[in-house]
Amino acid sequence: MSSEWVSTTLGELTSWMSGGTPKKDVAAYWGGDIPWVSANSMHGTRYADSDLRITYQGLVNGSRLAPKGSVLLLVRGGALHNRVPVGIATRDLAFNQDVKALVAKSGKLNPWFLLYWLMGHEVFLLESVVEFTGIGAGKLETKRMQALPFMLPPQNEQVAIVSLVRALDDRIALLRETNATLEAIAQAIFKSWFVDFDPVHAKAEGRMPEGMDEETAALLPDGFEESGLGLIPRGWVIRSMADVSTVGIGKTPPRKEPQWFSANQSDVRWVSIRDMGAIGVYAAQTNEFLTNDAVEKFNVRRVPDNTVLMSFKMTIGRIAITDGEMTTNEAIAHFRLADDASLTTEYIYLHLKQFDFNSLSSTSSIADAVNSRAVREIPILVPSLGVMSAFQKTISLVFAKIKKAEQQAQTLTDLRDTLLPRLISGKLRLSECQNGIEETTA
Repeated sequence: MSSEWVSTTLGELTSWMSGGTPKKDVAAYWGGDIPWVSANSMHGTRYADSDLRITYQGLVNGSRLAPKGSVLLLVRGGALHNRVPVGIATRDLAFNQDVKALVAKSGKLNPWFLLYWLMGHEVFLLESVVEFTGIGAGKLETKRMQALPFMLPPQNEQVAIVSLVRALDDRIALLRETNATLEAIAQAIFKSWFVDFDPVHAKAEGRMPEGMDEETAALLPDGFEESGLGLIPRGWVIRSMADVSTVGIGKTPPRKEPQWFSANQSDVRWVSIRDMGAIGVYAAQTNEFLTNDAVEKFNVRRVPDNTVLMSFKMTIGRIAITDGEMTTNEAIAHFRLADDASLTTEYIYLHLKQFDFNSLSSTSSIADAVNSRAVREIPILVPSLGVMSAFQKTISLVFAKIKKAEQQAQTLTDLRDTLLPRLISGKLRLSECQNGIEETTA
């Protein structure tokens, strides 16, 4: 470490802001154009949007605006059991009371260096700073966080470190943006073929379906027939998920017996809803693992590679595909396909991604859970084998590209997270780090 690095504290270099939640029962506060960040939307390292948005009226009556460049840190929530959600605001946005906005003091601390400092200290924070409340949530106490010692490099060195790490982050972000585009393309094709029935409508009107070769078009019917869900292409049928797959549900060993859980990546991956909120199309990384003894003793179902997962409790409708064999908790169902199945994993994934889960219940309980019977009875359209084969041929290359990009993004993420603790402490020289990055990404 250079002698120019200065010993100070996190609190000396930052100002802290608290957020809030507008009243949920006041419709005028919600559905606006201001992203409202909570634990559920804190995935990745850059925040520009959220699953929930508020109006200006909601902002002034219960929340607060974090300025662009502030670092948002989750300070209370269940996620703090195994990770520290943190990211930088790339635009002005609102945030709730479980999140703090840290604003770096101008002229002293680069806001991106602050972000990477917090990321590089994740293990330390989890092991030594996070406290656990009586309701099972983790907590980062503000005064204790502000008192943390901080070795501050000169501005030019901060900029150099940020430049190197941000280049990795940019590549990760680009891969994820590319995958979002690829998935949108897959969803658009699925919707055209199997929701809006565009090619069948075209044939029924005597037209050639747009963007489709004659061989594929010949496989499609040229008319419709009634079904329990309305008009569908002639010869196609409506089935349930239980008809087309073996529906299984995961399990959680007793939490009071910690010997069944593990952080060892050589043990069996165990997917939670929180994991599914942080992944892309494919589920590869999990925060927790089960020992093989736990899987056998408690008869936890092993989910095969390339199998669709779906959350149906607490948070409804998170969908992913397994990348390798794994297990899940009891809030996640999986749909195992036989070798001679009439549908494919990709088809089921796309179907569930656009499915209206509110149709499964007429009560407000849909916000918290769907029972396992309803999961098994989810309706799904089954086209002819010829059409299914043609669709799979069209879509499989898209999913292969998505999977490869996700694996590349994870490799870069692992590299970044390995380098950060040594970089922000001054234990690793930039030249050494640059050589390591070039070797890994060559």
